[in-house]
Amino acid sequence: MKRTLLPLNGLRVFDAAARHLSFTRAADELAVTPAAVGQQIRALEDVLGVVLFRRTPKGLELTPEAENGLDALRAGFLQFEEAVRAMQAGQSSKSLTIAAPRDFTAKWLAPRLAAYGRTDPEVRFAIIAADTPPEFTEANLDLAIIYGEGPGNHEGLKLADGATVLVAAPDGGSDTLISWPGCEATDDAVLRVADAGLAIDAAANGFGRAQVPLLLAEADLASGRVRAVDNAKPSANGFWLIAPLPQWRQKKVRALIDWVSQDLGRA
Repeated sequence: MKRTLLPLNGLRVFDAAARHLSFTRAADELAVTPAAVGQQIRALEDVLGVVLFRRTPKGLELTPEAENGLDALRAGFLQFEEAVRAMQAGQSSKSLTIAAPRDFTAKWLAPRLAAYGRTDPEVRFAIIAADTPPEFTEANLDLAIIYGEGPGNHEGLKLADGATVLVAAPDGGSDTLISWPGCEATDDAVLRVADAGLAIDAAANGFGRAQVPLLLAEADLASGRVRAVDNAKPSANGFWLIAPLPQWRQKKVRALIDWVSQDLGRA
């Protein structure tokens, strides 16, 4: 059944005017002019085809038609308010669902989420392994991590300038190459692995050398688990924290984004 488009603004003005039996006091409540209230009431009367108010020597009076609908209208507004509160209830939740590549989660994201979680014991995380983010609405995602040149059509925070580095075992290791999807062409690679994180692990174990995103290798380089064979190379790609605008504006998402931004500033 086709639903009628309700003149909700006019009905809200009518409710205020009916409670006060005064266009002036209704205007004060709604922060508009009395003339604007009168205009809304006249427009509503035109739409409904009924007269809602009569002017008498004592002031405004509701017509019988107006009185007939007033209780149902106010009950409807209460239901609207309950619906809004129900929709906003998720804002009080501190559960975050994040899609991210497995290697990024292991090498960068997990320790930072753990640190963020220590700032608020009510925070909960669900991490979905995804090299490319699924549809946000279908997967009920709050945020996603992508590796590319930008956030695309979403809001985004760049986690690091794009750069790659060639890593190898600290004691030298083999000079052969390790490849992974997304790396530079390495047709002569002796080992092919599923992602850059596994490529770093393979290099640490002496399988050879791997050209990987610097961001993923930073912790292993700092600990001495791998060494940099040469200086980092600039890259157009980088890791981005992204979300559609509605998710980006959520209070729980903004809190994490702000914390990550501060963390990047400290790095």
